[in-house]
Amino acid sequence: MLMAHPAVLKDLIGQYEALTLLGAEESPQARQRLADISYTLCVATGTKDVDMALIAARHRLSGARPEDDSLLQAAEPAAGV
Repeated sequence: MLMAHPAVLKDLIGQYEALTLLGAEESPQARQRLADISYTLCVATGTKDVDMALIAARHRLSGARPEDDSLLQAAEPAAGV
C-alpha cells in the first residue's frame, strides 16, 4: 500500500477539521469539499470510514516532524557505496 507523506496527512486533517468547525453543511460547495477531503483521507490511509481515517492519519503523524525529509534521505546513496 502506498503511504501518504506526513505533510499531506497533516494538511488533510487540518482542512477536514476546519470545514467541520465552520459547519460545512450550510453550503453545497463546502459540503462537497468535506466529502472530497473525507474520501481522500480514506484513500490515503487505506480505510473505508472517515473516523478511522482520522485515527490512522493521526497515528502516522505521531512523532513525525513537519519537515520530514525521510523520502529525500532514502533517495540519497549511502556514503562509501
